Amino acid sequence: MAKLKFPEEFKQEAVRQVLKRDYTPSDVAKRLGVSVQSLYKWVKTYLPSATDKYEEEIKEVRREKLKPKSELSRAQEERDILKKRRRTSQKTRSEVRLYSGKV
Repeated sequence: MAKLKFPEEFKQEAVRQVLKRDYTPSDVAKRLGVSVQSLYKWVKTYLPSATDKYEEEIKEVRREKLKPKSELSRAQEERDILKKRRRTSQKTRSEVRLYSGKV
């Protein structure tokens, strides 16, 4: 299979669509008729620091997805602590009633 040569402007526009317009690399590759590997190579060639930024943004999105889970588990732990506290305080009240002079 012969290698296709794409003009530099074409490559730069493909990279721009991935980085600035927030299209996924696979969508851009399908629309333009190039392989995803070629597109990633162009991104690294034209904007080496941009790939780091793109990867950092992906990591940030993953962290944001996990944040509600950690907040939920913390809230559940606090709820459990409060339930235990309520149970012990109820026992204390009943003990006080027993010894309040109604013997």
